[in-house]
Amino acid sequence: MSQKFPEIYGTPVPDCKLFNGFKPCEPYKECRTCQDPVPLGTRILIINFESMGDILVNTSFLPALKRKFPESQITWLTLTKNRALLNNNPYIDHLSLYDYDERLFLLAQEFDVLINIDKSDRAASIAMKMKSKEKLGFGLNRNGALIPLNPEATYLYQLGLSDELKFKTNKRTMPDIIHEMLRLDYKRDEMILLFSSEEKKKVARMRSEFGIKDGDIVVGINTGSNLLFPNKKLSEDQYLKLIDKLSKIPKVKVVLFGGPEDAERNARIADILGYKVISTPTNLGLRNGILTIDIADIVISGDAMGLFAGIALKKYVIAWFGPTCWEEVDLFDRGIKIFPKDLACSPCWKAECPYDTECISGIDLNSITEAVQARIKEIQAQPA
Repeated sequence: MSQKFPEIYGTPVPDCKLFNGFKPCEPYKECRTCQDPVPLGTRILIINFESMGDILVNTSFLPALKRKFPESQITWLTLTKNRALLNNNPYIDHLSLYDYDERLFLLAQEFDVLINIDKSDRAASIAMKMKSKEKLGFGLNRNGALIPLNPEATYLYQLGLSDELKFKTNKRTMPDIIHEMLRLDYKRDEMILLFSSEEKKKVARMRSEFGIKDGDIVVGINTGSNLLFPNKKLSEDQYLKLIDKLSKIPKVKVVLFGGPEDAERNARIADILGYKVISTPTNLGLRNGILTIDIADIVISGDAMGLFAGIALKKYVIAWFGPTCWEEVDLFDRGIKIFPKDLACSPCWKAECPYDTECISGIDLNSITEAVQARIKEIQAQPA
């Protein structure tokens, strides 16, 4: 039986995900006689620009959002540089990349639910300008100050205003806090980072090109971090000592990951250590970098995008922390956290350290090595 749709001047204008007003969704298919429209349902706009690691973390609330609104259309507005993090995500109907034209296009629409997760002026300004029946997360008051848009956003809002709460009191992970802010049932859903079939083949080719054989255990070390927080990196000397220790473990292949800003340091490390380490390309783009991380069985990283890519790819992760908050990160029971136990000034989130970065220099490299050895035993004990 054909569907009855609203009409404008006698022409059907269906509330259907496949309808764009330009051409049929399939050749010669007519809206008037359509048997299988895809209802829009609840129209949801997510605004999330900042921090690549945070964007990956925030994909974990999409399953809960879809459980709450099973019939829905989800648009995610982000920056072009973040596209690689959200490609192939089955929960996102429209990935909207921020520019002037796209902003005009979105401003002409009306949504049922708007979610702004970012505490940036840009994201909060857009959230205030957009038309939506309900707004969750963060916006601006008339004085330009950031404000919570719903009562459930208050805890995350206060986390930014109170060092005591953020650094000492809070024991909750960020996914837990975000679910509360968005009024979603928290079931500890994981992050979503999926590859196409061609990308999976590329990962297999890379393993072969890097000389990785069946039975080898690949330990990937992410040397990068946000340029705004250089203290989130181990020193070059620490990396040299750590890799030397790891390279002595039978069947281990040590691989370096990083971004363009890490190219020179990774090259120096590889030049010094020679056959003990494999340095992967750092200048082939974010998506290729993520594919490279997928060759690893174990990922070692500080609090950086590479850490969250490793978690999203369901790798065993050894995460070390210095100035940042280890309590907020969920490893989903696949890994361990290494952090300073008795250092009063850590975490602090300072870009510059007045104390010679004790939280970094004190990272126990033996603990990392022992964690790798323990994980290898678990891998080798698994049935073939």
